[in-house]
Amino acid sequence: MSGVTEDTVLSAQGLVMRFGGIAATNNVTLNLKRGARHALIGPNGAGKTTLINLLTGVLQPTSGRILLQGEDISQLPAHQRVQRGLVRTFQINQLFDTLTPLQTLRLVVSHQRGLSGGWWRPLGADAAVNQRCEALLQQFHLSEVMDRPTHVLAYGKRRLLEIAIALACEPRVLLLDEPVAGVPAGEREELLQTVAALPAEVSVLLIEHDMDLVFSFANRMTVLVNGTVLTEGDPQEIANNAQVKAVYLGHEDGGGHG
Repeated sequence: MSGVTEDTVLSAQGLVMRFGGIAATNNVTLNLKRGARHALIGPNGAGKTTLINLLTGVLQPTSGRILLQGEDISQLPAHQRVQRGLVRTFQINQLFDTLTPLQTLRLVVSHQRGLSGGWWRPLGADAAVNQRCEALLQQFHLSEVMDRPTHVLAYGKRRLLEIAIALACEPRVLLLDEPVAGVPAGEREELLQTVAALPAEVSVLLIEHDMDLVFSFANRMTVLVNGTVLTEGDPQEIANNAQVKAVYLGHEDGGGHG
């Protein structure tokens, strides 16, 4: 049962990643549907990061393949996957510290539109770039800090900027890698609301430890344990699954860890 249908935008098929004798991912199959809000969860060491590194081209699988909108991208380098619409945010914030959010987004949007040489020109030099940046700044609650160097921004704003950068790449599939990791409680709500309001046409795979975010966001969930898919289902099925409770969700009762 492959699970691949016409509305499958990203398909991991039988992915195996061996490091020496250890299988970090072991025959993992995952299908992301068009417009999905799909969460990938599992305890620490479950293989989530390895799987994301395989999907994005940071690692090459020992065996198995990856299809993006029906095209086999298993051997493509990371930047070519981005060009085809597979974009990732990073758990560890990676931004241009000395640039402002406006400058950063102008750089990304200009590059996306083949105007890389002119990103530094005065605002308004390219009306389409200007318009797209304004829309992103507004959508991600960054307008009021758009002219401040990124390194002085609150951490929640930095995470918002990171997602804005990813969206500026016009992804078909967005891999959200722990978007609320390290964000103080007072800054989380804005981030959660923004994630919830991502465009419907962008298919999202969320990797996250925060169960409140997972269950409020996802309409489909895959549970990874020891590099293997334990189960997949809708949030209610996952919440009621005894195996999942034992290895992951039930850590309050002493089983597993997050």
